[in-house]
Amino acid sequence: MDLSKDHEKYLEAIQGLMVIDDQGKLVYLNEQCADYIKVDRKKSLGKFIKDVFPPSIMYDVLKGDEAFNIHFYFKDGRMSVSAQVQLRHEGRVVGVLEYDMIQNLDTLDVLLGKYNVSLREEMAYYKERVRNYQNTKYNIHNIIGRSGKIQGLKRQIELAAVSNTTVVITGETGTGKELVAHSIHNLSSRAFNDFVKVNGAGMPENLVESELFGYEEGAFTGAKKGGKKGKFELANKGTLFIDEINQMPLSLQPKILRVLQEGEIDVVGSERTQQVDVRIIAATNENLYDLVKQKRFREDLYYRLNVFPIEVPPLRERLEDMQDLVEYRLAALNRELGKQIQDLEPSVYRLFEEYHWPGNVRELYNVLENAMIYAEGTTLRREDFRLKEDTYAIDLEQLDQEESPIEILKREVEERLIREVLQKFHGNKTQAASFLKISRPLLYQKMKRLGIDKEPAFKV
Repeated sequence: MDLSKDHEKYLEAIQGLMVIDDQGKLVYLNEQCADYIKVDRKKSLGKFIKDVFPPSIMYDVLKGDEAFNIHFYFKDGRMSVSAQVQLRHEGRVVGVLEYDMIQNLDTLDVLLGKYNVSLREEMAYYKERVRNYQNTKYNIHNIIGRSGKIQGLKRQIELAAVSNTTVVITGETGTGKELVAHSIHNLSSRAFNDFVKVNGAGMPENLVESELFGYEEGAFTGAKKGGKKGKFELANKGTLFIDEINQMPLSLQPKILRVLQEGEIDVVGSERTQQVDVRIIAATNENLYDLVKQKRFREDLYYRLNVFPIEVPPLRERLEDMQDLVEYRLAALNRELGKQIQDLEPSVYRLFEEYHWPGNVRELYNVLENAMIYAEGTTLRREDFRLKEDTYAIDLEQLDQEESPIEILKREVEERLIREVLQKFHGNKTQAASFLKISRPLLYQKMKRLGIDKEPAFKV
């Protein structure tokens, strides 16, 4: 067997293989290891090992007296039991080779179980930490883009993560506010405790209090036997993400303020006060200070929340990230849909750059998914996008045929706005009218005039 011809293939079969030289610079890294620690293989070569993988002890082994060492790594929900071997030439240490013997907690659990019961208990603890870590869907690596806006956003996330302060994330619908919240949690010291989400607009007002603070058995008609833990208690030692906090009822805002100030909650139907250690991250697509001026949000809660504000930029302000976003989404959709789409025609990118993107990244991803359903071949063409041209731009030729082009456009924009607001509030007319700052009867009149009342106004 000639190993020289196929040595790369055999080296790729070794888990976590990397080699540093006598200066601590990375001179070899196989693809398996690069994927596992989530770095770019080509860009990593030649860099100091701790700049590529900060927890690495390879440089310590390089300068130490032990020719062989075993180390346990645990970072970002990934673990490995790794061996480090000094590489010597003519009696001098010229580098260190590292490879992973184990990259799976279950495998390690089985191995340790053969030798020590107490170690099995410790492994159960680590497995629970990984389970909690994996409760969050996203991390900072899911924030795609290299623009100045995104680099600034990532720096803010990293700064927020090292503190324990309250964060308010602002941004338009579809920009990725929840993704930012997940990222802050996953980079923080609370990463291995629970991340709990609640939507301020997603529950009836009479149920919000029991949902947030929990209730005792018999607290009200229909209460579950044994009671129920609230979101704050479930998030104890972890993070509670309150999405659309701008929709939180005024009657409950003092109780949320109390949690922030005193770390205490009152369980519904109980006289006991319970201490909780919860970090709150809130998100809103409305300006909270404007709501304060409108008497729709408490001023004291606003100042207590707005300690570390983070604004997520809309897609139209970071169009230079478009190609990265498209490539990231295409790769995911190829796996999901069994397609082999590699790219978009240049004309499609031009189309995207001209569009305003009111739904931001979420809308972009939906547009791509819809196009891929119809697509054939390996390149998405303009005709694959089953969208009206006026979705992206004003059709001047069509408007030229109309008697009142301005009125036509005003009607189209008004209809689209009402549909999107109804979609946002899941068809709730009262909330939609409040958002549009009109009365509910006027909303009904507009819906009737625009024909919105004759068909479903929102998607389930």
